[in-house]
Formats: sequence, C-alpha cells, structure tokens
Amino acid sequence: MTNVYSAGKGFKILETTRRSQSASMTLELGESSSQKPNTHPESDQVLIVLEGKLTAEISGKRTEMNKGDAITVPAGAPHKFTNAGSERAVTFSVYSPPAYC
Repeated sequence: MTNVYSAGKGFKILETTRRSQSASMTLELGESSSQKPNTHPESDQVLIVLEGKLTAEISGKRTEMNKGDAITVPAGAPHKFTNAGSERAVTFSVYSPPAYC
C-alpha cells in the first residue's frame, strides 16, 4: 500500500506496510530534523544520505555523514539529524515496525 503524506516540513512517508515504513527527508542549509532529539520507542530506523552532508546525533554521540553513508538508530534511542553541508541534504529511511501512523 502506498501512503505518501507529509509528517512535517521536508519529511514524507512514502510506503507503509504492516512490518515496515519508508520515508524521505529534505533538510535545507542549517536545518535539523527536530529542535531536540526525537525517539521512536518501538521502531528501529536505518537512514541513508542520498544528497549532501549531515551530522547525526544518536544517544549523545555525533557522527558526520556524507552522500552514500548509512546509519542505524535503535528503537528508543534519542536522535537528531542536522544539515552540516553547503547544500540541501536528502535522506531515505526505513522504520521497522512502522514509526508513524
């Protein structure tokens, strides 16, 4: 079932099934995924950078990410992504189980 909708500025749910969910996120220069770290209590997230550069902050640890890099956010881990580059950043994520209704 395709289920494309926007869950916030630059964030779109692309596909939702009973067991997983995919989403894209676009962050303009200096934008972050949230003001303070977010959690998905029951869902693991795998995020891939498609364009640009990000700083990933997961459970207080910062990691610089470039195009093609992937990172896993374990269920319940506080996390935030910030555009750390000089161009927009675009990501693709998969959540399992779905994180957003």
